[in-house]
Order: sequence, then structure tokens, then C-alpha cells
Amino acid sequence: MSITTQESSTPSPPTLGLSAAEVEQRRRDGLTNDVPERASRSVGDIVKANVFTRINAILGVLFILVLATGSIIDGMFGLLIVANSAVGIIQEIRAKNTLDKLAIVGQAQPMVRREGKATAVAPQEVVLDDIIELGPGDQIVVDGEVVEAELLEVDESLLTGEADPIEKSVAAQVMSGSFVVSGSGAYRATKVGKDAYAAKLADEASKFTLVKSELRNGIDTILKVITYLLIPAGLLSIYNQLVSSKESWRPAVNGMVAALVPMVPEGLVLMTSIAFAVGVVRLGRRQCLVQELPAIEGLARVDVVCADKTGTLTENGMRLSEVRAVGDIPESELRTVLAAMAADDRRPNASVAAIAEALTDAPGWQVSGIAPFNSAKKWSGFSYGEHGNWLLGAPDVLLDPDSETADVAQEVGAQGLRVLLLASSDRPVDAKDAPGHVTPAALVILEQKVRPDARGTLEYFASQHVSTKVISGDNARSVGAVAESLGLQGGAHAVDARKLPTDQNELADVLENQTVFGRVRPDQKRAMVGALQSRGHTVAMTGDGVNDVLALKDADIGVAMGSGSPATRSVAQIVLLDNKFATLPYVVAEGRRVIGNIERVSNLFLTKTVYSVVLAFLIGIAGIGSQIFHYKAIGYPFLPRHVTIAAWFTIGIPAFILSLAPNNERARTGFVGRVMRLAIPSGVVIGVMTFISYLIAYQGPDAGETEKVQAGTTALITLLIIAVWVLAIVARPWNWWKILLVAGSVAGYLILFSIPFTRHFFKLDPSNVALTTSAIVCGAIGVVLVEVAWWVQARLRGQTPHLLPAAPEEVVEKR
Repeated sequence: MSITTQESSTPSPPTLGLSAAEVEQRRRDGLTNDVPERASRSVGDIVKANVFTRINAILGVLFILVLATGSIIDGMFGLLIVANSAVGIIQEIRAKNTLDKLAIVGQAQPMVRREGKATAVAPQEVVLDDIIELGPGDQIVVDGEVVEAELLEVDESLLTGEADPIEKSVAAQVMSGSFVVSGSGAYRATKVGKDAYAAKLADEASKFTLVKSELRNGIDTILKVITYLLIPAGLLSIYNQLVSSKESWRPAVNGMVAALVPMVPEGLVLMTSIAFAVGVVRLGRRQCLVQELPAIEGLARVDVVCADKTGTLTENGMRLSEVRAVGDIPESELRTVLAAMAADDRRPNASVAAIAEALTDAPGWQVSGIAPFNSAKKWSGFSYGEHGNWLLGAPDVLLDPDSETADVAQEVGAQGLRVLLLASSDRPVDAKDAPGHVTPAALVILEQKVRPDARGTLEYFASQHVSTKVISGDNARSVGAVAESLGLQGGAHAVDARKLPTDQNELADVLENQTVFGRVRPDQKRAMVGALQSRGHTVAMTGDGVNDVLALKDADIGVAMGSGSPATRSVAQIVLLDNKFATLPYVVAEGRRVIGNIERVSNLFLTKTVYSVVLAFLIGIAGIGSQIFHYKAIGYPFLPRHVTIAAWFTIGIPAFILSLAPNNERARTGFVGRVMRLAIPSGVVIGVMTFISYLIAYQGPDAGETEKVQAGTTALITLLIIAVWVLAIVARPWNWWKILLVAGSVAGYLILFSIPFTRHFFKLDPSNVALTTSAIVCGAIGVVLVEVAWWVQARLRGQTPHLLPAAPEEVVEKR
């Protein structure tokens, strides 16, 4: 009997592929797969994106206006343009270099056949007409035409959305972006580089970007609102400074600029970029490739982790422990059959590789039929003519569940061992009605080694209120035994996925109550992810095999092992290049640190924006009132240099430190609402109390220079007292370094107000005891109001506020 293929009963001779000369000629002709190794932004694009921003444009115009007045000192805020751009550029280039280096390590390398020899090459080295070999899990990197096919099935769901595998025979077309589910073969590259079907899709999918992020979208929304507020606030300030206050044009322009500059949260985008970029670099040091930056944010929101058993909880490698005969055939003959099957499997999985390593004396029988393994049927087979038809697969799939052999297999599997059944069949394995009548011959028992770090990883997730679901294609009792050995609840009651309901709501009910599942098909993994998401869970899916691709693609965050199939790595947002499940807690923690800290510093920047808008409107309205009711006109209390130093120790330096600090709180939706609930009341209190303090000290537009400086200083002291307290609130719960941070901010301002040089340089005069006392009183009242607002809004949200870190067992927020 000849080997059965999908095209003909007689296999065509293998194509030798291109010669070295032909490859070189195509390279000279530009017929290469010239797509970038990673679609990261170029250095030029990074520079442009960080220099030409909305915030830099606003600050740039205001900087030019200040320079026109001749007051260079008041233009110090212009340094923010340089700082924002320089730090953003440096951090993003640093992150880009980290990502690009990791991407090269983690990229798929197709097996290209040239001059009859197959060699793994980088995707960029493929040229037109190259012959590329295919096996289970391989990603198709360029478009082509099949030239060899042996029961080849390709999944094109990433391109078409159709999840069912498609059979590919000789002369069939295959598209880049699809991957092999089962079988083997080879194809000739017909379209390479930008001509390939999925080149554009791949280019966009792997771009270094912050899009589709609630955090980034929220910040963009805030910036748009601020931009619109700048227009009326700016017009009101211009009118007040040039008309109402009766100032000359230079102090009037300085006052207008001083009113507008603090409205711009100039460091917010910078801190966001730094936090993301530092997160990428930190994860890169742990051999974690972040293929899409929003994945960092997504991981911070994860509350369910779906983990595969093999390759995740257990190590990939296995060892053949025993071949236990269950029929009349001697064990020596059974080992010969296993050696033949292992040697003839062109793309062995971990189980077959372990058999091949242990049984090296293959008899060299002539193959007359092949049935490759796939996750749906869970068995593979070879027909050897007169030597019989042999199957190797899951005992609970191939055996009568009531048979004695099935009971033995269950007992062995319950010990955490992997059990396969070697059986003979009464018909060729590639027959349409295979496997037919199955006669059990032996139980093939394999040992799996549990990862030493798996228990600690599961315990970490439990401590962080992240539930773990073990979803595996292996026997349920075997999976349960491994889970139980790791202390995971539910291991003793593992669920056989073949009995799971198909209705999504019913499936979700089971998933809410159970944690360990065996015999899960690829389509069921996908359905389980969807069922969890339907209950509002944010799901991370880990996997390494081709059977995990669909679930990884649908999960909120897909995490692939670096040793996994190319298809798995291509759809995952995060790739653990070191294959360590224990790296995942660090990834989750990094996501929480980034998102939690950005929310913290956003409170500081937006509080400044709110109080600047409130103060500008109050001063403007008072100026208009002075025209109508003929009382003394009011100018803006601050110079641009004042608003610059006001941000130094209440926002700038503290925000940078807080953005890099540890933070384990799980991210939640509603970023904008939460930030504004603190920023609006705090900003309103600061704006109003600063205005009152200024009214007490202000002597009118005809006052002398000393009185004007003292009035501005009085308002600034009130502002700083309340702003520092807002910093103290944002830093809660306090620990030693946060208390030191707040104390350092207070010390910084005391130094500025105490040293004669800095007082003169920044035009500060706290020498009027009565006015300084009134400023402190106004500041104290503001502190009380901000504190009350914080406690009230916390109680309204169902939170229990903590000044100091809560004990680990305390529940900080009702969920």
C-alpha cells in the first residue's frame, strides 16, 4: 500500500529548492521579504512625535510671548518643552531598542529548503520562489503555492475569522498570517515583502503604540477639554490684564502667560510615556517581550488567568517511564512499534519526542498511511502494511470508558502522569472511518516534571485576588493531580470538558465555580474565554501550542511561551522568552505599577489645571466686575516664574518619583472619573482660597512694587500649603519614603523663601507678618476642606480610607 496524500496516491519527489546563486540573484533584484523585523517607529518618527505635540505648541507660543516682554527669567517654563521632548525621546528610544532586540530573539524562523537542505532563516531572508517547509504550529510567513502536502490543514482565522481548519492539497494557495494545524508539507513563495497578503496587517499589529488604551484615551480626552477651556480662560485673562487691570503691556502679558501656563498639564503625557517605557525596559530585562504596549495596561486589569498545564505548570520535556502491555503482544515488540512511530513522525510533539529519545532502534518499516495528530481527535497513527495499523493517543478517547484498561489509565493519570494508549486498528489509519475497531496493546506512561516555581506563582495570583483556571487538553484526572500537587483548589474535582454545556451562560456558571478542566478542545478554550468575559472578567490566557491560538487571540491578554509554536507567539501580546510561568507575576505587577502610578500623578497634574482655570476665571470675572461697579481692578497674582516654582515640589519632582514607585493595586475602569473626583474639589478649593488670600493682600493697580510682590507672595503661600497637602493625599497610604517625599517638598519651599538670593530671583517677599499669617490661615482652611472632600468622596465610593498601609488581610475596597 502506498502513502495516501491529499493530491494523489503517489507522492511527488521533494523539491530541492533554490540554489545559492538563484537566491543571490533574487536578492540583487530586490525580490526579498523586505518587511521590517518589527514595525517599531523609527528614531525620526519618535523625535517628531515627542517634539511636535499639542502641549509643546501651546507652551511654545506662550514662551515666545514672554520673550517678547524681555523677561527671560519668566520664560523658565520653556525648559519644559526641552525636558518633555528630551526625556520622552530618550525613554522611547530605549524601550524601542529593548523591544527590537527581544523581537529578533522571539521571531518565528521558517524552515527554508535550498539545494535540498532545510535551514531555519529569519523571515526577512526569504526570497521569491523559496521552498518553505511546514509542520504543526508553523506560521506561514509569505504567500505561496503548496508543492507538497501530507494531510495538511491550515487555520486562516487570523485573516478571515473562519475558525475551521482548511485542507490544503498540492497547488492550493496559502496566505501569510495563517498557520498549520496538522499535517506537513511545503510551499513555494509567490509573494514576498509588502506584496504578501498579511504584510500590512502584521505591520500595524506589531507597531510600538499606545492606542486602544483606556488610560491613553482618558488622558487625550482630558487634554482636549483643557484645550477648549484655554480659549475662554485665555480671552478673559487677556481682557483682564490689558483692559481691567490697567497694567502696561509687559506685565499684562506676563500675567496672562502666568494664568495660562499652569492650565497645561505639561508633565502628564511625559510621565505616562516614561512609565510605559520604563515598564517595557524592566520587563525586557526579565526576557519578556511586550508586543503591544497596551498589554501592560491590560495585565494590570486581569482578574482571571487561564493557564495550560503542559509547558506552563509543567516543564515541556518529558521522560518515558513505562510501556505497560495490556494485551498479548510482548513488550519488546510494542517498543519496536513505538520506536517506528516516533522515528517516522516528522513533527513530533513533546510526548512523541520523549518516546523517540528513549527508543532509538527504529525498525525502518515502510509507511503505507499516516494520520497526523491534532487537538480535536487527540490521536495519531501510522499504517505499516504487513506490520499493522497503529494508533497512539488519549486512552479516554480511544477506549471504552467501562473497560478495565480505561480504569487503569485513569488510576495512573490520577497520579499526575501522562498516559497514552498504543493500540492496533482493523483499518488503515488514513481511512475516512478511522480509527475503526481499536484493540488496546499498551499504556505508554510518561513522567512530567512540575515547574518548581509554579506553586509560588499560583499563590501570588491568589494573594492578589486573581483566580487561576487550569485548562488543558490532557486527561482531567491527570490535570487535577498536577493542580492538586500545587495546592490549587478544585484539583480533586477536575472537570472533563467533554461534558461541559455549549450554552455560554451555562458554561460561565461552571467556570465561576470550577478551576481545573481536562480534555478541552481548542474551540472550547475559545468558548471558555468568551464565557468568562461575558461575566465581566478581564482574562489573560497562557499557552504554547497551536491548540491555544484561538483562545489567545480572543483573550484580553494573550501570553505565549517563547518555546511555543510560531503561530502562538504571533497572536500573543506578551511572549515569555525564558518560558518561565513565574515571570508572569512580575509582568502583572509591572502593569499595576505603571497604571496605578499614572493615576496617582494624574491627580497632581489635573489638580493644578483645575485650580489654574478657577483662579483665572475668578480674576477675570473680578476684573470685569471692576469695570461695571467701578471698584479697584485686580491683576493676576503670579508671574510665570511663580507658577514654575509652584510646580517644582508639589508636582514635578514628586510625580516623577511616584510614577516609578511600587504599586500593587489592580487597575479598574473609570480612570477619568476617579481622577476628576479628587482633582476637581481639590482644585476648586485651591483656586478659591488662593483668590481670597490675594484679595486680602492686594492693594490695587496703583500700589507700589513691594506691595504687589507681597500680595503675590501671600497668594503663592496659600496655594503651596494646600497643594502640598494634596500631594500628601495622593501619596497615601503613607510609608517612610512617602512621608520623606512630602517633607522634602516642604523643605524645598522653605529654602526658596528663606535664602535672600532665591527670594530676589523669584520675586518673593514674605516679610509682611500680617499678610503671611493670613496666607497660612487661608492655607489651613483649604487643607481642612480638601481633607474633608477626600474622606467624603471615599465614603461615597464605598472605600475605607487608609492613612497608613492596610494589613494584607484587610479589604480596601468593596468589589
